[in-house]
Amino acid sequence: MAFVLDASISAVWALADESSPIADHAAKLLEREFALVPPLWWYEVRNLLVVNERRLRLTVNDSNIFLELLSSYPIRTDAIEDEEITLRLARDCRLSFYDAAYLAVAKRNGLPIATLDKAVQTAAVAEGIPLIA
Repeated sequence: MAFVLDASISAVWALADESSPIADHAAKLLEREFALVPPLWWYEVRNLLVVNERRLRLTVNDSNIFLELLSSYPIRTDAIEDEEITLRLARDCRLSFYDAAYLAVAKRNGLPIATLDKAVQTAAVAEGIPLIA
């Protein structure tokens, strides 16, 4: 089954000193399924890389290799921007608009979400959105 991929999962993949069974499971799912992301994900992942280059956790070469790896994954961008549902989720679940965007993609497409963000996990459960665990 396809799923929504949160940037928190991508962060674990990018950083060698991070690990998570949920991130491992999401990577395994990508061997046979596709992930759907909001357009924001593209920016979040690249920001994560730049920030961690500055912190000396990654080199530019590490980032470039990671971006090549990501491009080989079946990750699709959901170009539909649903302001109404995203604002409602942000307000009702007390999330940032950015985090609510991932939930909106999951809700609109009837997909589970892979996230390590505790607030997003809590909101997903409250909204009846299954979690990849």
